Amino acid sequence: MKPRFGIFDSLLYLVLFLVAASALYPFLYMIAVSLSGTVPVLKGEVFFWPKEFTLNTYAAVFDNPSIGRAYLNTIVYTSLGTTTSLLVSAAGAYALSKREMLFRSGFMVMVVITLFFSGGMIPTFLVVRSYHLLDTIWAMVLPGAVSTWNLIVMRTFFSSMPQEVEESGKIDGLNDIGIFIRLVLPLSKAILATIGLFYGVAIWNNFFSALLYLRDTDLFPLQVIVRSMVLQGSGGANGAGNIGGDSIIVDESLKYATIIVTTVPILLVYPFLQKYFAKGALIGSVKG
Repeated sequence: MKPRFGIFDSLLYLVLFLVAASALYPFLYMIAVSLSGTVPVLKGEVFFWPKEFTLNTYAAVFDNPSIGRAYLNTIVYTSLGTTTSLLVSAAGAYALSKREMLFRSGFMVMVVITLFFSGGMIPTFLVVRSYHLLDTIWAMVLPGAVSTWNLIVMRTFFSSMPQEVEESGKIDGLNDIGIFIRLVLPLSKAILATIGLFYGVAIWNNFFSALLYLRDTDLFPLQVIVRSMVLQGSGGANGAGNIGGDSIIVDESLKYATIIVTTVPILLVYPFLQKYFAKGALIGSVKG
Protein backbone atom coordinates (compact mmCIF):
# COMPACT_ATOMS: atom_id res chain seq x y z
CA MET A 1 0.00 0.00 0.00
CA LYS A 2 1.28 3.44 -0.94
CA PRO A 3 1.25 6.00 1.88
CA ARG A 4 -1.29 8.78 1.45
CA PHE A 5 -0.22 12.38 1.07
CA GLY A 6 -3.05 14.40 2.56
CA ILE A 7 -3.78 17.98 3.55
CA PHE A 8 -2.10 17.56 6.93
CA ASP A 9 1.11 16.39 5.27
CA SER A 10 1.03 19.39 2.95
CA LEU A 11 0.58 21.78 5.88
CA LEU A 12 3.37 20.04 7.77
CA TYR A 13 5.78 20.41 4.86
CA LEU A 14 4.74 24.04 4.42
CA VAL A 15 5.42 24.83 8.10
CA LEU A 16 8.78 23.05 7.97
CA PHE A 17 9.70 24.96 4.82
CA LEU A 18 8.81 28.29 6.43
CA VAL A 19 10.82 27.45 9.55
CA ALA A 20 13.83 26.42 7.47
CA ALA A 21 13.53 29.53 5.29
CA SER A 22 13.33 31.83 8.32
CA ALA A 23 16.47 30.22 9.71
CA LEU A 24 18.43 30.26 6.44
CA TYR A 25 17.46 33.66 5.06
CA PRO A 26 19.58 35.79 7.48
CA PHE A 27 22.61 33.68 6.62
CA LEU A 28 21.93 33.89 2.87
CA TYR A 29 21.36 37.63 3.17
CA MET A 30 24.72 38.15 4.88
CA ILE A 31 26.45 36.12 2.16
CA ALA A 32 24.73 38.12 -0.57
CA VAL A 33 25.63 41.47 0.98
CA SER A 34 29.23 40.46 1.65
CA LEU A 35 29.66 39.43 -2.02
CA SER A 36 27.94 42.50 -3.50
CA GLY A 37 29.38 45.75 -4.76
CA THR A 38 29.28 49.02 -2.85
CA VAL A 39 26.49 50.77 -4.80
CA PRO A 40 23.81 48.00 -4.54
CA VAL A 41 24.48 47.62 -0.82
CA LEU A 42 24.19 51.37 -0.13
CA LYS A 43 20.97 51.52 -2.18
CA GLY A 44 19.52 48.51 -0.32
CA GLU A 45 19.05 46.48 -3.49
CA VAL A 46 20.53 43.21 -2.18
CA PHE A 47 18.12 40.61 -0.82
CA PHE A 48 18.79 37.04 -1.97
CA TRP A 49 21.53 37.15 -4.61
CA PRO A 50 24.75 39.18 -4.80
CA LYS A 51 24.77 42.14 -7.16
CA GLU A 52 27.97 43.34 -8.82
CA PHE A 53 29.80 40.30 -7.47
CA THR A 54 33.11 41.09 -5.78
CA LEU A 55 35.51 39.48 -3.31
CA ASN A 56 37.05 42.76 -2.14
CA THR A 57 35.27 42.55 1.20
CA TYR A 58 36.73 39.13 2.00
CA ALA A 59 40.15 40.29 0.83
CA ALA A 60 39.88 43.19 3.29
CA VAL A 61 38.92 40.76 6.08
CA PHE A 62 41.89 38.46 5.50
CA ASP A 63 44.27 41.39 5.05
CA ASN A 64 43.41 42.67 8.52
CA PRO A 65 46.22 41.44 10.82
CA SER A 66 44.07 41.62 13.96
CA ILE A 67 41.49 39.27 12.44
CA GLY A 68 44.15 36.78 11.36
CA ARG A 69 45.71 36.77 14.81
CA ALA A 70 42.32 36.45 16.49
CA TYR A 71 41.42 33.60 14.12
CA LEU A 72 44.52 31.67 15.16
CA ASN A 73 43.77 32.34 18.84
CA THR A 74 40.24 31.01 18.43
CA ILE A 75 41.48 27.82 16.76
CA VAL A 76 43.97 27.26 19.60
CA TYR A 77 41.36 27.92 22.30
CA THR A 78 38.82 25.65 20.64
CA SER A 79 41.23 22.77 20.04
CA LEU A 80 42.85 22.90 23.46
CA GLY A 81 39.61 23.64 25.29
CA THR A 82 37.60 20.89 23.62
CA THR A 83 40.31 18.30 24.26
CA THR A 84 40.68 19.33 27.90
CA SER A 85 36.93 19.44 28.50
CA LEU A 86 36.37 16.02 26.93
CA LEU A 87 39.14 14.38 28.95
CA VAL A 88 38.03 15.87 32.27
CA SER A 89 34.31 15.33 31.65
CA ALA A 90 34.73 11.76 30.41
CA ALA A 91 36.98 10.77 33.32
CA GLY A 92 34.64 12.35 35.89
CA ALA A 93 31.52 10.90 34.28
CA TYR A 94 33.01 7.40 34.12
CA ALA A 95 34.00 7.52 37.79
CA LEU A 96 30.53 8.73 38.83
CA SER A 97 28.88 5.98 36.79
CA LYS A 98 30.42 3.29 39.01
CA ARG A 99 28.07 2.27 41.84
CA GLU A 100 30.95 0.95 43.92
CA MET A 101 32.66 4.36 44.00
CA LEU A 102 33.12 5.67 47.57
CA PHE A 103 30.94 8.73 48.38
CA ARG A 104 29.45 8.54 44.88
CA SER A 105 26.09 9.96 45.97
CA GLY A 106 27.69 12.86 47.78
CA PHE A 107 29.81 13.80 44.80
CA MET A 108 26.79 13.54 42.53
CA VAL A 109 24.79 15.87 44.77
CA MET A 110 27.58 18.46 44.65
CA VAL A 111 27.69 18.19 40.86
CA VAL A 112 23.92 18.61 40.49
CA ILE A 113 23.86 21.63 42.82
CA THR A 114 26.02 23.54 40.34
CA LEU A 115 23.17 23.28 37.82
CA PHE A 116 21.13 25.66 39.98
CA PHE A 117 23.71 27.69 41.89
CA SER A 118 27.09 29.17 40.99
CA GLY A 119 29.69 31.23 42.75
CA GLY A 120 29.00 34.23 40.53
CA MET A 121 31.08 36.29 38.16
CA ILE A 122 33.17 38.21 40.71
CA PRO A 123 34.18 35.18 42.85
CA THR A 124 35.06 33.29 39.68
CA PHE A 125 37.20 36.20 38.50
CA LEU A 126 38.99 36.31 41.86
CA VAL A 127 39.71 32.58 41.65
CA VAL A 128 41.10 32.92 38.13
CA ARG A 129 43.25 35.85 39.22
CA SER A 130 44.52 34.03 42.32
CA TYR A 131 45.82 31.23 40.09
CA HIS A 132 47.59 33.79 37.86
CA LEU A 133 45.59 32.79 34.80
CA LEU A 134 44.73 36.31 33.65
CA ASP A 135 46.11 37.14 30.20
CA THR A 136 46.96 33.50 29.49
CA ILE A 137 45.58 30.86 27.17
CA TRP A 138 44.36 28.86 30.16
CA ALA A 139 41.98 31.66 31.17
CA MET A 140 39.94 30.71 28.11
CA VAL A 141 40.15 26.98 28.80
CA LEU A 142 40.05 26.08 32.49
CA PRO A 143 37.22 28.20 34.01
CA GLY A 144 34.61 26.55 31.78
CA ALA A 145 36.34 23.22 31.30
CA VAL A 146 33.40 21.17 32.61
CA SER A 147 29.73 21.62 31.82
CA THR A 148 27.55 20.01 34.47
CA TRP A 149 24.89 19.07 31.96
CA ASN A 150 27.40 17.42 29.61
CA LEU A 151 28.93 15.57 32.55
CA ILE A 152 25.55 14.16 33.57
CA VAL A 153 24.78 13.12 29.99
CA MET A 154 28.10 11.29 29.73
CA ARG A 155 27.56 9.68 33.13
CA THR A 156 24.19 8.33 31.96
CA PHE A 157 25.84 6.97 28.82
CA PHE A 158 28.60 5.21 30.76
CA SER A 159 26.03 3.79 33.20
CA SER A 160 24.33 2.02 30.29
CA MET A 161 27.59 0.48 29.11
CA PRO A 162 27.29 -3.35 29.21
CA GLN A 163 29.12 -4.86 32.16
CA GLU A 164 30.43 -7.63 29.91
CA VAL A 165 32.76 -5.12 28.26
CA GLU A 166 34.48 -4.21 31.53
CA GLU A 167 34.49 -7.80 32.78
CA SER A 168 36.34 -8.90 29.65
CA GLY A 169 38.96 -6.24 30.33
CA LYS A 170 39.41 -7.39 33.92
CA ILE A 171 39.85 -10.97 32.72
CA ASP A 172 42.65 -9.72 30.46
CA GLY A 173 44.33 -8.05 33.44
CA LEU A 174 43.39 -4.40 32.83
CA ASN A 175 42.89 -2.04 35.73
CA ASP A 176 40.19 0.66 35.83
CA ILE A 177 42.29 3.18 33.91
CA GLY A 178 43.18 0.61 31.28
CA ILE A 179 39.53 -0.38 30.86
CA PHE A 180 38.56 3.26 30.51
CA ILE A 181 41.23 4.09 27.92
CA ARG A 182 41.33 0.85 25.92
CA LEU A 183 37.71 -0.32 26.03
CA VAL A 184 35.29 2.35 27.17
CA LEU A 185 36.56 5.34 25.16
CA PRO A 186 36.79 3.45 21.82
CA LEU A 187 33.15 2.37 22.30
CA SER A 188 32.07 5.90 23.19
CA LYS A 189 32.78 7.67 19.91
CA ALA A 190 29.13 8.71 19.57
CA ILE A 191 28.91 10.49 22.91
CA LEU A 192 32.44 11.90 22.62
CA ALA A 193 31.67 13.38 19.19
CA THR A 194 28.36 14.82 20.39
CA ILE A 195 29.67 16.35 23.60
CA GLY A 196 32.85 17.45 21.83
CA LEU A 197 30.75 19.36 19.32
CA PHE A 198 28.84 21.04 22.15
CA TYR A 199 32.08 22.06 23.85
CA GLY A 200 33.68 23.16 20.59
CA VAL A 201 30.77 25.39 19.55
CA ALA A 202 30.58 26.94 23.02
CA ILE A 203 34.29 27.75 23.08
CA TRP A 204 34.31 28.98 19.47
CA ASN A 205 31.49 31.44 20.24
CA ASN A 206 32.82 32.45 23.65
CA PHE A 207 33.67 36.14 23.93
CA PHE A 208 32.55 36.93 27.49
CA SER A 209 35.45 35.07 29.10
CA ALA A 210 37.86 37.05 26.93
CA LEU A 211 36.29 40.32 28.09
CA LEU A 212 36.71 39.23 31.72
CA TYR A 213 40.11 37.57 31.77
CA LEU A 214 42.10 39.00 28.86
CA ARG A 215 43.67 42.44 28.64
CA ASP A 216 46.27 41.71 25.98
CA THR A 217 44.72 42.37 22.56
CA ASP A 218 47.08 39.84 21.01
CA LEU A 219 45.19 37.11 22.91
CA PHE A 220 41.69 38.18 21.89
CA PRO A 221 39.60 35.51 20.12
CA LEU A 222 37.81 36.20 16.88
CA GLN A 223 34.43 36.69 18.54
CA VAL A 224 35.69 39.75 20.43
CA ILE A 225 36.76 41.35 17.15
CA VAL A 226 33.41 40.53 15.56
CA ARG A 227 31.55 41.91 18.58
CA SER A 228 33.48 45.17 18.39
CA MET A 229 32.75 45.49 14.67
CA VAL A 230 29.05 44.76 15.06
CA LEU A 231 28.50 47.06 18.07
CA GLN A 232 30.76 49.93 17.10
CA GLY A 233 31.64 49.71 13.40
CA SER A 234 34.27 51.82 11.74
CA GLY A 235 32.03 54.35 10.06
CA GLY A 236 28.40 53.83 11.03
CA ALA A 237 25.90 51.15 10.13
CA ASN A 238 25.74 52.10 6.46
CA GLY A 239 28.99 53.97 6.04
CA ALA A 240 31.83 53.20 3.69
CA GLY A 241 35.56 53.58 3.84
CA ASN A 242 38.66 53.10 1.75
CA ILE A 243 40.46 49.85 2.34
CA GLY A 244 43.43 48.74 0.36
CA GLY A 245 43.95 51.67 -2.01
CA ASP A 246 41.03 52.67 -4.20
CA SER A 247 38.64 49.92 -3.04
CA ILE A 248 35.59 51.17 -1.15
CA ILE A 249 34.16 48.75 1.39
CA VAL A 250 30.77 49.28 3.02
CA ASP A 251 30.90 48.78 6.77
CA GLU A 252 27.83 46.54 6.66
CA SER A 253 29.47 44.29 4.06
CA LEU A 254 32.65 44.13 6.12
CA LYS A 255 30.74 43.11 9.23
CA TYR A 256 28.80 40.42 7.38
CA ALA A 257 31.91 39.06 5.70
CA THR A 258 33.63 38.80 9.08
CA ILE A 259 30.63 36.99 10.55
CA ILE A 260 30.58 34.54 7.63
CA VAL A 261 34.30 33.86 7.98
CA THR A 262 33.72 33.26 11.70
CA THR A 263 30.73 30.97 11.28
CA VAL A 264 31.62 28.76 8.32
CA PRO A 265 34.49 26.76 9.92
CA ILE A 266 32.37 25.52 12.82
CA LEU A 267 29.54 24.66 10.40
CA LEU A 268 31.92 22.58 8.28
CA VAL A 269 32.71 20.38 11.27
CA TYR A 270 29.13 19.19 11.69
CA PRO A 271 28.88 16.97 8.55
CA PHE A 272 31.86 14.93 9.76
CA LEU A 273 30.07 14.28 13.08
CA GLN A 274 26.62 13.69 11.63
CA LYS A 275 27.05 9.91 11.49
CA TYR A 276 27.60 9.79 15.26
CA PHE A 277 24.33 11.61 15.81
CA ALA A 278 22.49 9.21 13.51
CA LYS A 279 24.01 5.98 14.81
CA GLY A 280 22.98 4.19 17.96
CA ALA A 281 25.36 4.81 20.79
CA LEU A 282 26.26 1.19 21.45
CA ILE A 283 25.85 -0.44 18.03
CA GLY A 284 28.47 -3.14 17.64
CA SER A 285 29.87 -2.85 21.16
CA VAL A 286 28.77 -6.31 22.29
CA LYS A 287 28.30 -9.24 19.94
CA GLY A 288 25.80 -11.98 20.43
